[in-house]
Amino acid sequence: MRRENSKYDTVMTPFVGRDFDTARQAAEQFASDRDLQLIPSFYEHLVRGVATYAKELFDTVADLATVYVPVGLGSGASGLIPVRDLLGLTTEIVGVVSSEADAVAQSIECGRAVQTATAKTFADGVAVRVVNADSLAILQSGLARIVRVTDDEIADAMRLLYRTTDNVAEGAGAAATAALKQEQQGQRGNKVAVILTGGNIDGGLFADVMLGNTPAVL
Repeated sequence: MRRENSKYDTVMTPFVGRDFDTARQAAEQFASDRDLQLIPSFYEHLVRGVATYAKELFDTVADLATVYVPVGLGSGASGLIPVRDLLGLTTEIVGVVSSEADAVAQSIECGRAVQTATAKTFADGVAVRVVNADSLAILQSGLARIVRVTDDEIADAMRLLYRTTDNVAEGAGAAATAALKQEQQGQRGNKVAVILTGGNIDGGLFADVMLGNTPAVL
């Protein structure tokens, strides 16, 4: 039974924020105002959970030269890097960001946290303007490099994945494949893995991409 006048009661709120970071700030304020615990998108226990797919990947596929992984706040790469190191492997971990949301790439290149003004990519899983300091420290120490991919490249990779593997990939989920396509000449002869992080995409948006379009972000 629902408890009336409880801080845990369901509260219907409108969508807030023009992008991930403003929505995150609104969620933090919402939790603070109601004395609730917010589980952030980059969280120690979450990263440990993500790291289990890294262990499974490295156990299943030996001698990987490179793993491409999309980077938003960085939980995926932050799970891969320590597992790679603990196993004593030489596999390169390559982070992938959108060319329209490259705060992480700029931060690594500058050696300090950089915040971008916009994140105008339809790949919302990597549409981050503000980096996480804990994540950035792991990425700086363990990534081989960062690759920027365009929304056109991401859309093309989504179509490729669906056509060849029947996998529905969200924009961020296809980013790693887009990066491998970009670097394919340099990877010939290597054993390479790409991380497809999920298929959480609106049906209409996915259909539009399958028709050959790249969704516009205003």
